[in-house]
Amino acid sequence: MITYTTSKTTEDLSEIIDLQNSNLRQNLTAEEIQNQGFLTVSYSMETLQKMQNKERHIIAKHKDKIVGYVLALTEKSKLDIPVLASMFETFNQIQYNEKLVSSYNYIAVGQICIDKEYRARGLFDGCYETYKNYFKNKYDFAITEIATANTRSRASHKRNGFTEIHTYKDFNDLEWVIVILDWNNKPA
Repeated sequence: MITYTTSKTTEDLSEIIDLQNSNLRQNLTAEEIQNQGFLTVSYSMETLQKMQNKERHIIAKHKDKIVGYVLALTEKSKLDIPVLASMFETFNQIQYNEKLVSSYNYIAVGQICIDKEYRARGLFDGCYETYKNYFKNKYDFAITEIATANTRSRASHKRNGFTEIHTYKDFNDLEWVIVILDWNNKPA
């Protein structure tokens, strides 16, 4: 039985880091990257704690083990994570529904990850459903970026109602797509 809740303790954050580390691009084989997707950003305990102090992260647990998570990242957190500066700068320059994204009250998805042993069981969808229900009355929408090479993640986000609104290259010449989950739109 999977339960969805919010992170509360340092132990929760430690388990998030363990799951994160086992799914970082640099720790995966080329086949795993192609077939399973990958994480790009490595969050430290200090950064996760700062983020959690602003908004709690969504976690999926099986018994007492975290087997999935969605990180909550507010605009106030952007100074805590320099590697995401280009994403937030892009939000200041692009539009959604004829308004600058930065003019909305949005919550950013810092990262989503499901344990390899629990994939294809609906946890990705369950995590996002919980994320939506937790934040929909407080924020206009959820927004994030996905490496265009991460085809599994792009397909999973699309299945969950995310719309691709912009593509750009960062300072390392990596291509990213900005996606939005508008709480008021239903998945196709």
